[in-house]
Amino acid sequence: MTVKKLPHKHSQNTEEILAKMPDTKYFLEAATSFQQISDGTRLRIFWLLCHSEECVSNIAAAVGMTDAAVSHHLKNLKQNGLVDSRRIGKEIHYKLAENEKAELIHKITDSYFQMSCPNIKNKK
Repeated sequence: MTVKKLPHKHSQNTEEILAKMPDTKYFLEAATSFQQISDGTRLRIFWLLCHSEECVSNIAAAVGMTDAAVSHHLKNLKQNGLVDSRRIGKEIHYKLAENEKAELIHKITDSYFQMSCPNIKNKK
């Protein structure tokens, strides 16, 4: 990234910081991930899946929504790499995706709610 010379010098290291600024595409990717949890319902679903693996019907019952509405939210979360699914018989079960992005948002969510996830202690 080419750093432009700033028009004003305020005795700060802004130009050095700008030299380390990630490319715009990474900010757009981060914004998309945060958009997924900016919806309160989707955040509740995400939070549940951070702590358990569940089928659509159980998720719907837990959040007080229809299966179809929950499926719509799950589709968004899955497309953005935050949850994974697997088929067990006729049901599809969802859980937190095993990637850095999903795990980071999981940690942020738990931190916000001031809780410690028992599942994190079991990893690695």
